[in-house]
Amino acid sequence: MNTLQNRYEFLYLFDCENGNPNGDPDAGNSPRIDPEDMHGLVSDVAIKRRIRNYVQTAFNNTAPNAIFVEHATNLNKPITAAHIATGGAPGGGGNRTQVNAARKWMCDQFYDVRTFGAVMSTGANAGQVRGPVQVAFSRSLDPILPMDASITRMAVAEKVPGATTMADYERWETNQEEDKLRTMGRKSLIPYGLYACKGFVSAHLAQGTGFSDEDLAHLWEALLGMWDHDRSASKGVMSCRGLYVFKHVGTDSDETQRVGCSIFHLYRKLNSCSFRV
Repeated sequence: MNTLQNRYEFLYLFDCENGNPNGDPDAGNSPRIDPEDMHGLVSDVAIKRRIRNYVQTAFNNTAPNAIFVEHATNLNKPITAAHIATGGAPGGGGNRTQVNAARKWMCDQFYDVRTFGAVMSTGANAGQVRGPVQVAFSRSLDPILPMDASITRMAVAEKVPGATTMADYERWETNQEEDKLRTMGRKSLIPYGLYACKGFVSAHLAQGTGFSDEDLAHLWEALLGMWDHDRSASKGVMSCRGLYVFKHVGTDSDETQRVGCSIFHLYRKLNSCSFRV
């Protein structure tokens, strides 16, 4: 794969209908907002997570498009595997040559390391990678209205002291009032929000990770289709509403710089096509 030769910037538009696009753990998982103007926010980490999920599904989590930051895993496991594969120091430490070899192995194997970078010095040291693709916090174009909806669960999940068999739980249920066998909860959501996300792709940093034109195509593909393949009740209906890509080529006096204009039309048409998964 040839590494990326041009710098890109992109504007990504997505919306959320009757859902929580990004919960804030410091606010009871309510939708993130800017308290000064009530505009909604979605963190860069949330966007990267959806890109990772799409690529992981599209390529069955196999090299060279495996995903390093997986759900509920220990990141030191693949870092150790990198040292084992390159004859390095899986027990920790390692000289510069061993660290660089493990770092390159990680870039070759994992799409998200090549794309977003990673800190890989948490166990067996594989160094740090600054990724060529970065995204900022997304912000809604208009103020949003966070809401809390009450919900009822027609069951409970109570731990009964001393209960170790089905009969113990059935006996406990029989002795309860019916109203005590259901619980109330709350679900945070917004009626609607249209969000804008700004992203940047550095050709200079791509040289250090091996991020290629093919990887870039996978990025556009993920941005366009990731919401369709990562549905959840809490997120409501989230959809891509536009992807505007700007490719930097030449100088202002160079007519070829305007080739970036054709990219938008290409990916706007792809927005109505079927995707890899």
